[in-house]
Amino acid sequence: MIGTKEADLVTAVLLYAMRCLAEGDQHALRGMQFGPKEIEALRELNLADLYRVGSLQAHCLAIRLDRDVFWPMIANLRATREAEEVQRDLIQADAPLEMMRSLFGVGSREYTRLRRMLALEPAVGRPPEPDEETSHKLWRALSAHLQPDADEALDPKQYLAVHVESGAPMRAIWNLAQRWLEYGDVYACADQASAAKEPALTEHGSVQRAVRG
Repeated sequence: MIGTKEADLVTAVLLYAMRCLAEGDQHALRGMQFGPKEIEALRELNLADLYRVGSLQAHCLAIRLDRDVFWPMIANLRATREAEEVQRDLIQADAPLEMMRSLFGVGSREYTRLRRMLALEPAVGRPPEPDEETSHKLWRALSAHLQPDADEALDPKQYLAVHVESGAPMRAIWNLAQRWLEYGDVYACADQASAAKEPALTEHGSVQRAVRG
């Protein structure tokens, strides 16, 4: 038997009402206008009765939208969806477990599951250091998002922006950002020291040593 959309709606509501009855949620039942007689009739329903609902062409429900609940629910769903998309993008960019745990509270099991879902190879060993050109791009990108005296970490989308702008591995970005937050603008210090001791040293070289730290 192919049920109608009206039958599907009634079945879903009756199942919800039966669960409320089983759990003693009288408040929810009263909110749906179930009185003593309706509750007694609800007690008598069985699985076969719910199957027979499939033949209904109309429903006995008065549906209304509570906008005060609907829009916060939609906002929460959007925020959750966006957060999950950002998590996938970070994992795809090879974000380390420490980073995902700090930003989202992701544990090792969930981290492994996400990597498998994205068909990523397990992270083995220490990732290669960025080359000189990438190190310089990373410096410039991170400088655009973090102030020299910054004491607040980047948000997840900013980490992705730095990754896109610099082309640097996410692990290098994470390590460098944490170093910046702990010690300040390590690049400026490295550049000043290098300029004083080694006038011929290029800016790229000093940046790369700071990145590799």
